[in-house]
Amino acid sequence: MAIVESSKIRNVVLLGHSGSGKTSLAEAMLFLSGGSDRLGKVPDGNTVFDFDPESIRKKISTAFSQAPVAWKNNRVNVMDTPGFAGFAGEARQALRVADSAIIVVDAKSGIQVGTEIAWDDATEAGLPRAFFINKFDDPDAKFDKVLDALREKFSNKVCPVNVPLMEGGAMKGAVDLAEMKAYTFAANGKLTDAAMPDGLDSYREMLMEEIAGTDEELMMKYLEGEEITKDEFSTALHKGILGGDIIPVFCGCATNMWGVSLLLDAIVDSFPAFTAKGKEKGADDSEIAIDEKGDAAIFVYKTVADPFVGKMSFFKVMSGTVTPDTALKNARTGDTEKLAKIYQVKGKNQIECQGLATGDVGMAAKLPAAATGDTLSVSGKVSYKPASFPHPYYTKALKPKAKGDEDKISNAVNRLLEEDQTLRYEISPETKQMLLSGLGGTHLEATLGKMKSRYGVDVQLEDKKIAYRETIRKSCKVEGKHKKQSGGHGQYGHVKIEFSPGEDEGLTFTETIFGGSVPKNFHPAVEKGLQECMSKGVLAGYPVVHLAANLYDGSYHDVDSSEMAFKTAAAIAFRDGLPQCAPVLLEPVGKLSVLVPDDLVGDVLGDLNKRRGRILGMNQKEGKHGWQIVEADVPEAEMADYVHDLRAMTQGRGSFEYEVERYEEVPQASAEKIIAAAKAEQA
Repeated sequence: MAIVESSKIRNVVLLGHSGSGKTSLAEAMLFLSGGSDRLGKVPDGNTVFDFDPESIRKKISTAFSQAPVAWKNNRVNVMDTPGFAGFAGEARQALRVADSAIIVVDAKSGIQVGTEIAWDDATEAGLPRAFFINKFDDPDAKFDKVLDALREKFSNKVCPVNVPLMEGGAMKGAVDLAEMKAYTFAANGKLTDAAMPDGLDSYREMLMEEIAGTDEELMMKYLEGEEITKDEFSTALHKGILGGDIIPVFCGCATNMWGVSLLLDAIVDSFPAFTAKGKEKGADDSEIAIDEKGDAAIFVYKTVADPFVGKMSFFKVMSGTVTPDTALKNARTGDTEKLAKIYQVKGKNQIECQGLATGDVGMAAKLPAAATGDTLSVSGKVSYKPASFPHPYYTKALKPKAKGDEDKISNAVNRLLEEDQTLRYEISPETKQMLLSGLGGTHLEATLGKMKSRYGVDVQLEDKKIAYRETIRKSCKVEGKHKKQSGGHGQYGHVKIEFSPGEDEGLTFTETIFGGSVPKNFHPAVEKGLQECMSKGVLAGYPVVHLAANLYDGSYHDVDSSEMAFKTAAAIAFRDGLPQCAPVLLEPVGKLSVLVPDDLVGDVLGDLNKRRGRILGMNQKEGKHGWQIVEADVPEAEMADYVHDLRAMTQGRGSFEYEVERYEEVPQASAEKIIAAAKAEQA
């Protein structure tokens, strides 16, 4: 594949609500351009973009995929992203390297939660935006209704570039408002000239007002009634899109390829190339000039751990041109790595390239040190800002279906961690569970599917065990004596200990022995015996914390006393004494911050009360009118399904942050249930 110059490259990310038709639109673009020999369909599981086994099985996109579309001597790198919230990390990767965003909207359903999230994500990424109103094969599709809703919800800068040509309540073509030409759609998506309908003046005026607003000369021509040429229109639309002053709206039906050619025409004529913005953000928020003739620099935005190909590093050329065997230095590691071969990726297929110019995207295999977010450059001193990813709060424990697979699980998960920045994995030091955290149940299910299909590891999910702890609330004195005689030397250890609540988290051990009733050489054994016992408390077997123990008396035998005997005596004192010290159960409690629309605050507050949450306050979200931040202290045990429950309560609009800060006493009613469950498990 030949090098395409920077000015002819467009990187476009498709965003929108799950099921709005993003993948179908991407497939239509690829097929219409001759990039594939069939129009793939999501229900049939035969699309170029949804090639991942989990995407095929679930009939939804579970991963970000891309393909180059050749259109009018330009290259449009189409990036298809999942609309489901559990795969938000995949969309973030595409947003980081795209140069514009097309938000796909269902013509019947109109604005959905995913539409709003897509708008916010594209806005946060600083991308020019456009809308494609899809599924006009539905008899209930309403263009006016959806357009008015978009303008009311997002901006009056939203304006149509083409509108549906209707006949008998059904779409049969489209009208290009720039040239005021009408077209009917042929079966292959191609356009045929048609007679212009009446009643489109308001749409035309809406568009031309925004076009004229991009330039004083155009404004004068518009006000004086002069015709704006096609070239002037394309230039003004490009300027308006780039600056966010125009948010164009297109329409059609992706599965029938209606309106797709008009959209592609607009992309190559008016959507911005990477070089158009002039500067790119550095890791320290500095601005780095985009220089297509400068030294080569690439940004790694995605990593895939393929068991056959090896590690695949997807990158965008941020400066200069890269060719096979280009050697670049990693700014993070300092290692020099060679791009032995360079590929363009079309779904799961790789197309070898002669090189890639500034703004283009590609893939290199087997860059051992490169990771997602890395910058590789000639100097090794350039570093571009990495993407930000949502924190994974949905945690489950992994249990192998076959014994002895623990090591295989860790190896498989570590490979997947390289490519999915929204996964976290740890082995709990307290519960010994293998914990996997993601963005929701569907996300973790897809991850398990990858583990099985790629690495042959079959696991199941279990609930995460809460790391409870035990402590005491009052002091008591207790005696522990270990005496055993069984021929030869016997065993004798005798201690008197006062237990009390301690200030430090662990064991605070002291001794106030008078007269040598317990020799000093046995004191460490007493302390060690208590420390070993603290790993398993007397209530439910959880670790004991904040314990003070003072050895104040005891006795010994000149022959039969030993360190082991005194360790055993200390254990007896612990076992008999702690139940007398008002033992209580402690649970981890964290700080919760929930971002939620004003009209849903009541639902969130009511739910937090059911979770034993303590509301700390509410604040208006800065820079986001109509949104509140609700802050509360909530026990970790009540947070297991909060990811899903908050999504359900807020229709996917709400988000939250949570971090365990301390331990607090469990209420008696809850403690009794936890203790009973622990004893039943141990029985």
